[in-house]
Amino acid sequence: MTLRATARLQLHADFTFDAARAQLDYYADLGVSHLYLSPITQARPGSMHGYDVLDPACVSADLGGEPALERLAAAVKARGMGLLLDIVPNHMAADARNPWWRDVLRNGRASTYADYFDIDWEMHSGKVLLPILGQPYGSALCKGDVQLGKQHGEPVVLAGGQALPISGPSVFAALARYADAPDHAERTAALHALLEQQCYCLAWWRSATNQLNWRRFFDINDLVGVRVENPSVFEAVHMLPLALYRKGWIDGLRIDHIDGLAEPGAYLRRLRTAMRNAAPARKPYIVVEKILAPQEALDHRWPVEGSTGYDFMDDVSALLHSPSARRPLLTGWYAHGGDSSGLKHQLHTIRAQLLDRRLAHERHGLLTAWSRLTSHEAEDQASWDRVLGAWLTAFPVYRSYAEDGGPSAADRTHWDEATRGARAMLAESDSAHLDQLLHQLYTSSIPDGLNALKRLQQVTPPLAAKSLEDTLHYRQGTLLSRNEVGAWPQRFALGPQGFHARNHWRARHMPHSLLATATHDHKRGEDTRARLAVLTEMPSRWADMAAEWLALLPANAFSDPDRYILLQALIGAWPADWPGASETLDPLLLREWLTRISAWQRKALREAGLHSSWTDPDEHYEAAAQACIDILDPEGHDREPLRTLAALAQSLIEPGHINSLAQTLLRNTCPGVPDLYQGAELWDYSLVDPDNRRPVDYERRRFLLSSGIITRPGSKHWRNGAVKQSLIHTALQLRAQQPELLAGPYRPLCAQGPRAAHVVAFLRGAGRRTALVVVPRLCARRIAGYARDEAEAARQFWQGTTLRVPSLPGLVWKDLLSQRELALSTTGEIALDTLFQDWPVALCVSAD
Repeated sequence: MTLRATARLQLHADFTFDAARAQLDYYADLGVSHLYLSPITQARPGSMHGYDVLDPACVSADLGGEPALERLAAAVKARGMGLLLDIVPNHMAADARNPWWRDVLRNGRASTYADYFDIDWEMHSGKVLLPILGQPYGSALCKGDVQLGKQHGEPVVLAGGQALPISGPSVFAALARYADAPDHAERTAALHALLEQQCYCLAWWRSATNQLNWRRFFDINDLVGVRVENPSVFEAVHMLPLALYRKGWIDGLRIDHIDGLAEPGAYLRRLRTAMRNAAPARKPYIVVEKILAPQEALDHRWPVEGSTGYDFMDDVSALLHSPSARRPLLTGWYAHGGDSSGLKHQLHTIRAQLLDRRLAHERHGLLTAWSRLTSHEAEDQASWDRVLGAWLTAFPVYRSYAEDGGPSAADRTHWDEATRGARAMLAESDSAHLDQLLHQLYTSSIPDGLNALKRLQQVTPPLAAKSLEDTLHYRQGTLLSRNEVGAWPQRFALGPQGFHARNHWRARHMPHSLLATATHDHKRGEDTRARLAVLTEMPSRWADMAAEWLALLPANAFSDPDRYILLQALIGAWPADWPGASETLDPLLLREWLTRISAWQRKALREAGLHSSWTDPDEHYEAAAQACIDILDPEGHDREPLRTLAALAQSLIEPGHINSLAQTLLRNTCPGVPDLYQGAELWDYSLVDPDNRRPVDYERRRFLLSSGIITRPGSKHWRNGAVKQSLIHTALQLRAQQPELLAGPYRPLCAQGPRAAHVVAFLRGAGRRTALVVVPRLCARRIAGYARDEAEAARQFWQGTTLRVPSLPGLVWKDLLSQRELALSTTGEIALDTLFQDWPVALCVSAD
């Protein structure tokens, strides 16, 4: 089955395989070729994402089990569609319900699965540290937070919400002693004696920061790293997806967190070989989840079709932001108390703090591995700690890949940049060790050196993600639409030339890479970002509007920068179909929306870690923050804050829709495979997870799609999102009916005339079979009339601006959106005020 377009679905107990199967006709009619499923293996009960895997060899019973998956696969095949799976080779749930982990807890180093996990058996006397207690071990024991119980007729230790196995040479004697203990103290002593015999040691959750002896996913203590570089582990982890591929139930795989693996390149080659062996007649499709820096590309040594599309999501968003607005928006951020120390400095400060605190375990493990190559003198150890900390702080990308046949030119460039940055942070006395570090990176070939390199390359990804995505993006408020997964602080905007260059690269090197504009990981929905991008067209006006609303908030402990961030979240997420007058808003709907905003704000404040955090929440500060949301209650005594906010948001809705259509058409026509996130075919004003994983109203989407093609959209089509769905449908039908067009060459076009700078245009295909794509840029406010039944006035903006397109004898051009033929001049030019007659974007095809 040819991959044309995917639809990402988030599966869980309330949206199962059968629920997905019920939507197949809708997605087939829309033009999607493949459903792209979140992890389907058995995860923790109640999991809403599936990444906390309990058993990678078992299809989730919560989703319906293998019978339901088989029904889905058969129904998909009957419609000429296919399935892609998201798999998690890097980590599993550190949960006693995980059979592999449970066996390790029962048998320790003697377990069949002892080498499946990345455990340092030299620590804690060869026991696995379990930091699952809500208080220190002694207190938890005395207060009864650790108890004996039974599960399936066997004795277990009940602690931290888990039922842990019991083993040991004198376990039955210890159990008898516990049962016969006459008082609480002696029962406690007997339980402690029993626990001392186990292959694990219970600990306070806070102790994980510097005492954990196994690799975890980021800083999450209940997700344990898997050694998938071990062939037997690889086989066990991939048994199920390879079996499904062999049966023809799935067509490809999405690899989660490729940067977490010890040997990504070797892993990908092994996976492709295994898929080819499983089904020799088929061509495997593999994409990887990878965050790329602005000038970074996927490693050319990887045998993959591409990435999961976060790079495209950043490119197309940056294209819609005006570079000239960066400076005035920064000035506005500083005026509201934003940190003015510079983004690079802020990022380095956050990284240094993470290495000292939340990632201290990872830093210590790396230092231990590196010390095996160097002196063990205390003075040298202190210097090495400083050197490694500074080097990690300055490392410019997520990771290097030198395990794969040595460092590439890109790896060496990143190492050198990190070394230069570290040198600027360190004293001269540390220079020798810094030079030695770089030398070891370039030349290591001994086992200890390779182990140290492996650890280094597995530390930089969580450090990069936690510092940028999960901290700086929640602290920095210049413009929230540029704080997104896949975006980097050093790039605020991207011009047409840069955008075309990125598309040329994909066309040449990764023509089957996914193109995303919304994902299960995004910080805010694709249309939220598109709306906020409008502010770059009006930075001065925005400054006045923001000041007006912020002045209405109550005076309390909630900081000015956080108020400014809250305002952007409110106007970005304001529903497009709400009436303009705040007095006519449905109070119930408004309160439901404010509840979502409150949940987002709580997460944002705790991720930022400036005034509150997940580990040490500040209830006083969070209450002050909530008060600035409560003031918007429809029955509050002061209606002015809500009235002003509604007017502000309404002024951005229609221009935001213009940007949204431009973004949507580009995703569906640029080189690559368009990926639609569930529900985002209508306006998507979601916030960060779990808000972006709310149920989808498929009945409404089916009704709108069945209403017919929209050739001349009216204001109702814009408000309810039907115009966006119709655009997607038109583009996907073209992909289905003429696949050679949007798989052909990519040729940028330059407009001529007074509005040429506001056009992004290109051709796909070649010869007499060509598609033309044209979208507006940085003019959404000036052509917003398209979204309010004022298309005739809006297209006056384009007067005098033209595009030259191929003009051959007998060749005609058809506009697929308005369903009309285009009139060309004798020189092959088309006037944009004619092209953009009813729509602010254009998708045309040539025909004889």
